[in-house]
Amino acid sequence: MLQKFFAYGLLAFVPISIAAHTLGWGELVVFITSMLAILPLAYWLSVATEEIAVVVGESLGGLLNATFGNATELIIAITALRAGLVDVVKATITGSIISNLLLVMGFAMFLGGLRYKQQEFQPTIARVNASAMNLAVISILLPTAVNITSTGIGEVTLQNLSLAVSVILIVVYGLTLLFSMKTHIHLYDAGIAAIEEENSGHKVNIWLWVAVLAAATVTVAYESELLVESLESATATLGLTALFTGVILLPIIGNAAEHTTAVTVAMKNKMELSVSVAVGSSLQIALFVAPVLVLVGWAIGQPMDLSFSPFEVVAVGVAVLIANSISSDGQSNWLEGVLLLATYGIIGLAFYFHPV
Repeated sequence: MLQKFFAYGLLAFVPISIAAHTLGWGELVVFITSMLAILPLAYWLSVATEEIAVVVGESLGGLLNATFGNATELIIAITALRAGLVDVVKATITGSIISNLLLVMGFAMFLGGLRYKQQEFQPTIARVNASAMNLAVISILLPTAVNITSTGIGEVTLQNLSLAVSVILIVVYGLTLLFSMKTHIHLYDAGIAAIEEENSGHKVNIWLWVAVLAAATVTVAYESELLVESLESATATLGLTALFTGVILLPIIGNAAEHTTAVTVAMKNKMELSVSVAVGSSLQIALFVAPVLVLVGWAIGQPMDLSFSPFEVVAVGVAVLIANSISSDGQSNWLEGVLLLATYGIIGLAFYFHPV
């Protein structure tokens, strides 16, 4: 019932947000309604991608999921980047990584753990993911450290460093896809089996879902324009900083589809797939979305680098540390979910009270 409301009921906010913008109902109303409109669109974008992946086969389907898995976050971020809101874009990257590792995986482990005493997933994959997440921390830690420790470093120099690091990250992301879909696919058999079980006996109208994917993508792009245009005025009215909005609010919107999927499959005792969705989304943000945004910023004349604020780096490091610690044994329970959620709550409060 809740999922149907999420998928269908919230779609009413698409025409409402357009009306709010067209009729001048105020920036705050536009911000809230466009934010609510993006939630079901993100869900349908994710569902359409998964349905098409069933038809096109394992390898191409995996690539499709990898490309469109975080399309909502990417569209919102590119829209904000075009508007010159570079700090908000950086905060969104930070928040997406933290949100997937702590909020999404936390709820999945907590709710799944309430139904099943102990749930298991592949520890080898968990260790590989942990190493990849450590690389994500390194990729923002070192440019930030160079910026802080170098007196008078030029913006062009920092941009060139970020471009070089971005290329390396994209190459590594491509190699992780090769690892998971080709050379070591046997490690992911349980997750693949869970996906196949979910889709067993399910016939897919590929052209219908291609149309849904195209429509959802275009509408998300339009709603993102409305969201970004009203963001500064609306957050000022609400008394929220751009940092808190980028780290907490926007990632929750973008991660709605992943959140729903991860929790749903965890409650069916398919923790392998649940962890794969949560951690995989974080990796995609860190190794693909962030470097793509650096390249896009360079291409459109809105330069963005990988030098984040020290507090953002600390927050990502903390999230990666506890997530790796909890997932390293390949087992989870409701208390570990609580620990992840509590960490997310503490980080959220810290960003809320963090001065501009």
